Amino acid sequence: MVNAGDMNGSGNLMDFLDEPFPDVGTYEDFHTIDWLREKSRDTDRHRKITSKSKESIWEFIKSLLDAWSGWVVMLLIGLLAGTLAGVIDLAVDWMTDLKEGVCLSAFWYSHEQCCWTSNETTFDDRDKCPQWQKWSELLVSQSEGASAYILNYFLYIMWALCFAFLAVSLVRVFAPYACGSGIPEIKTILSGFIIRGYLGKWTLLIKTVTLVLVVSSGLSLGKEGPLVHVACCCGNFFSSLFSKYSKNEGKRREVLSAAAAAGVSVAFGAPIGGVLFSLEEVSYYFPLKTLWRSFFAALVAAFTLRSINPFGNSRLVLFYVEYHTPWYMAELFPFILLGVFGGLWGTLFIRCNIAWCRRRKTTRLGKYPVLEVIVITAITAIIAYPNPYTRRSTSELISELFNDCGALESSQLCDYINDPNMTRPVDDIPDRPAGPGVYSAMWQLALALVFKIVITIFTFGMKIPSGLFIPSMAVGAMAGRMVGIGVEQLAYHHHDWIIFRNWCRPGADCVTPGLYAMVGAAACLGGVTRMTVSLVVIMFELTGGLEYIVPLMAAAVTSKWVADAFGKEGIYEAHIHLNGYPFLDVKDEFTHRTLATDVMRPRRGEAPLSVLTQDSMTVEDVETLIKETDYNGFPVVVSKDSERLIGFAQRRELILAIKNARQRQDGVVSNSIVYFTEDPPELAPNSPHPLKLRRILNLSPFTVTDHTPMETVVDIFRKLGLRQCLVTRSGRLLGIITKKDVLRHMAQMANQDPESIMFN
Repeated sequence: MVNAGDMNGSGNLMDFLDEPFPDVGTYEDFHTIDWLREKSRDTDRHRKITSKSKESIWEFIKSLLDAWSGWVVMLLIGLLAGTLAGVIDLAVDWMTDLKEGVCLSAFWYSHEQCCWTSNETTFDDRDKCPQWQKWSELLVSQSEGASAYILNYFLYIMWALCFAFLAVSLVRVFAPYACGSGIPEIKTILSGFIIRGYLGKWTLLIKTVTLVLVVSSGLSLGKEGPLVHVACCCGNFFSSLFSKYSKNEGKRREVLSAAAAAGVSVAFGAPIGGVLFSLEEVSYYFPLKTLWRSFFAALVAAFTLRSINPFGNSRLVLFYVEYHTPWYMAELFPFILLGVFGGLWGTLFIRCNIAWCRRRKTTRLGKYPVLEVIVITAITAIIAYPNPYTRRSTSELISELFNDCGALESSQLCDYINDPNMTRPVDDIPDRPAGPGVYSAMWQLALALVFKIVITIFTFGMKIPSGLFIPSMAVGAMAGRMVGIGVEQLAYHHHDWIIFRNWCRPGADCVTPGLYAMVGAAACLGGVTRMTVSLVVIMFELTGGLEYIVPLMAAAVTSKWVADAFGKEGIYEAHIHLNGYPFLDVKDEFTHRTLATDVMRPRRGEAPLSVLTQDSMTVEDVETLIKETDYNGFPVVVSKDSERLIGFAQRRELILAIKNARQRQDGVVSNSIVYFTEDPPELAPNSPHPLKLRRILNLSPFTVTDHTPMETVVDIFRKLGLRQCLVTRSGRLLGIITKKDVLRHMAQMANQDPESIMFN
């Protein structure tokens, strides 16, 4: 027998794994990262840098660069996200107007920019200028009449179809991951799941280009959700330039959390709302350091967008409003009613959209994504054109619905009957009876509302970039504006009623319909996404309406309560479950009285657990075990008889270690003994060199006893981000619980299909 002392000559060969080899510590696609391990690796890296920094000036400078790399990444993300958002906004404005006409003086100008530069524009006809021509004027020299209307109608549909076809083709050919909102996948990625290519360079490029095309096509979708995906792609790109982030999946996710905040910051011009959105809605692990960096990234992104000034109003906010009337306590009742409407709309939308998406997945419909996009675009364009409220871009519609009716407003919504004897200042116009324009606008808004509700259900989830924030806000804003006009007219005609008597005297400006639109928008967005704090902050940053926080809070909370009464899932969680991603939601409660032994594998009647022994298996035995099973890792025990637990070895690292050993270490053959102990086992004199794999062994795997309540196990998986947990009794291995097992058990307990959880 040969003991360890006689093998010193080859010790350096056997211990070659004490040096790291390529790809160790990386993860396969569609697998979950090990948060504890990533945290431990980062701590080791930091400790090494700190100790080296005392050795020389150069090492000290390197340690400073490492410390500052996080802030540099945030700066770069903010600059790129802000620039892309500004370019997208400008391109969308131009291409949306291109469906209706073209600027003769400079074809790259949108309608608004074209008439800004004109010297022949009057204030009353500020949308009409000789430089801007509709397609009918350009092609047949007619601006009015049936033939001009039909030609404009036809070209509107053709442009919309052209934009949508180009977008879906680009997504299908170059970047399949560029479709959808991206937020469900980003939530899953931030929880530790790996989806390779989802945040890649091609996805970034195609999503940016196709986002402009689909929003310009007039489909019922927004660009705000996809902008979060675009910002996270920027974050992933800049992370790959710094080894601190590129080699540690846990650290990379801190950067992506901050990038999501920058995305919302540029989507809405709401930097603080962006940080809160990342914290409340998308992030899984959000330490204080990430909060500061998110704040910085959101600030830089907002500043970059403000410098580009895409809205041309020198403001960062999308829908700036100035209301001249405070709100009154009696108005809380209609605000709460709007909250109820928002909750009901959210529930209806989620159920119908998920049913449609499930149908798309399980029937032949899913095989024709291009045809589906073309059909929905054609239906949208045909129905949208005759109604002025659906023809324009959704952002413009929301802006008009939020606006207060001043003396200079030319909108139909402001067609009130004025008192000829009125001598009040411009800003303080009293409530007036509605004119014919307001009544026709109410009919058009009602039709537009029904159309938006129905078409958005079928649009969200198609194979094109599609956000949900703006369509949801449009639904709420239309409902809110109609309620606002109703309350305003009620107050005008019945100002002697007890509810109006105290605060609405004749000739006073009591009710602001635009405020109701704002509250309705918040309620509907809250009903769909179940956001609360970040939603209110985004809304007041979006509009500048700081004194209307209480109505917004009342509507947001009511919509969440009502929607939660019908189901706890928001739209993003529902899509995560639909796609079978292994997402363990922090908000879910587990109250069932089951134990670890009920969930662990192997169960009674199943084959015993596949394990490695510490020093009695050959390379061939290990390779056979890997080939015959598809497990992500194997517990290491003292021997098959004792089953005393030593540690845990990952499948990927075993494969890489054996492959590297065969290439780099002489004497390693199929019947070489594999050992995980510090010292090699005693071997026969002519036996081949053993292979030491202690370096890849996790000596402190997380373990629970078989009588641990599942409530505790679920909490451990959530808070520590575990991939798997071993079940023991008195140090003896009994089984294993993976994240997938936990999710399937939770689904089973909730009477759902456990097989819907597809990934590890």
